[in-house]
Amino acid sequence: MLAIASQLSRLFALWAWLLCAPMLGLMIGRLVQAPLWGLGLGAWIGVTAWGLIDNARATRVLWWLREGRSGDAPRPPGFWGELSYRMERVLRQQERLVEVERRRLTQFLAGIEASPNGVVLLDATDQVHWCNPVAAAQFGLDPGRDVGQPITNLVRMPEFVAYLKSGRWDEPVLISAPGGASSISVLVRAYGEGQRLLLSQDVTERLRTDTMRRDFVANVSHEIRTPLTVLSGFLETMRSLPLNEAEQARMISLMEQQTGRMQALVSDLLTLAQLEGGPRPPADRWIDLWPAVRRAVDEAQGLSAQRHRFLVEVPEALRIAAEESELHSAVANLLTNAVRYMPAGGEIAVRWSSRSSGGGALAVTDTGIGIPREHLPRLTERFYRVDGSRSRESGGTGLGLAIVKHVMQRHDGTLEIDSTPGQGSTFRLVWPASRVQARPAAAPDEAPLGGTDR
Repeated sequence: MLAIASQLSRLFALWAWLLCAPMLGLMIGRLVQAPLWGLGLGAWIGVTAWGLIDNARATRVLWWLREGRSGDAPRPPGFWGELSYRMERVLRQQERLVEVERRRLTQFLAGIEASPNGVVLLDATDQVHWCNPVAAAQFGLDPGRDVGQPITNLVRMPEFVAYLKSGRWDEPVLISAPGGASSISVLVRAYGEGQRLLLSQDVTERLRTDTMRRDFVANVSHEIRTPLTVLSGFLETMRSLPLNEAEQARMISLMEQQTGRMQALVSDLLTLAQLEGGPRPPADRWIDLWPAVRRAVDEAQGLSAQRHRFLVEVPEALRIAAEESELHSAVANLLTNAVRYMPAGGEIAVRWSSRSSGGGALAVTDTGIGIPREHLPRLTERFYRVDGSRSRESGGTGLGLAIVKHVMQRHDGTLEIDSTPGQGSTFRLVWPASRVQARPAAAPDEAPLGGTDR
C-alpha cells in the first residue's frame, strides 16, 4: 500500500508540474503577444526542470551506493526515495547474514585453533590455505608467511611427500617432526572441489608408552622365566640323581631363594598395579611421619644384620597427609636399596628438611658406591638396572624406584635423586606444603611416655 501511495503521489506531482509549467508559459506568452511560443517554452521548462530534479535524486542514490553504502541511504521524495529504501533494506539484510556467517566461521576456526591436534587446509594444488598453531609448531610452519606456499616445499620429508602424492589416505603416515624430537601421525582427507584437510597428531608419548609396555612384558617374562628354569632344573636333578642330605639341603635352599625372588616380583607387580589403578590418597588423612619411618628403619636394620650404621633425624611432631601403607612402601624401598647395594661398614641416614615453600623432603642418604650420572634419568623405569648381574645377585626386582615414583606422584610430590660415584647417593621424597603440617602440641597429661631411640 505504501508503494502504491508513493507512486500515485509521484504521478500527481509530475502531472501537476507538467500542467503548471505550460500554463505559466502561456500566461507569459500572452503578455508578449506570443501565446503558442509561451506555451511551448513553459512545457520545455517544466520537462527540463523535472528531469534535472529527478536526475539529482538519482545521483544522490548512486553516490550512496558508490561510496560503500556507509550511513543511512538518502530519502528523496518519489520513486528514488522508495528505491533507495528498498535497496538499503535488502543490503542491510545481506550484511546481517554475512556477519552471522563471519561469526560462525570465526568460532569454527577458533575451535580448530584450540584443538590439541594439527589442522592444515590445502587447496587443489596443495598450497597452504590455513593452519592452526599446533600444526604450525609440528611442521615448522609460519601461519602468516607460508599461506599460499605448496606444503611439499615446506615439509620436505620423503615419506610425507610420497604419502600426499599417492592419493591413498586410508591409513595415516608416521613422520618425524623437524629436529627429530617427536613423532607425528599425519592423515589426509579430501573435501570440497579438490581441497584437502591435513590432520596431524603428536604420538611421541603413545609410542613411548607402547615401547614401555612391550619392554615391561618382555622383562616380566624374563624375570619369571629365570627362577622357574632354576626350580625346574633342581627338581629334575633331585628326581633323577641320588643326592646326599647336604646336597639336598643346598638345592632346597637355592629353590627357596628363587621362590622368594618370584614372590617379591609378583608382590611388586601387584603393588604397581594398585598404585596405577587405585584412587588418589585424600589430602586430609594425616599420619605421624616418625612412627612410619621408624618401622621402615627397623625392617632395614633386620635386613642389614648389623653390617651398616643407621642415623635417623626426623621430627616427632611432624605429620604428613598420606596413605600410610604407600608411605611405608616408598621409604622401605629406598632403605632396602641402600642396604643391598652398599658395602658393609657404610652409613644410611634418614633426614627431614623443611623448604621455604612450606613443604619438605625426606632424604635417604647412603655412603655406597654411587651411581654414574648418565643412569640417573632412567633409574625410575621399570626393570632398569645400572648393573643387571649385581642387582639380581642382591635380590632386587628392578621395580622399587618405579614404586617410589608412583607413590610420590599420587601424593602430589616428586622423587629427587643425587649421586656421585664413589661417594654415595641421596634419594629425596619431596612433599608439597599442602601435605605437611606440625602436630598440635599434646596436653601435659597426654604427653607420650619414654624417649625416642634413634
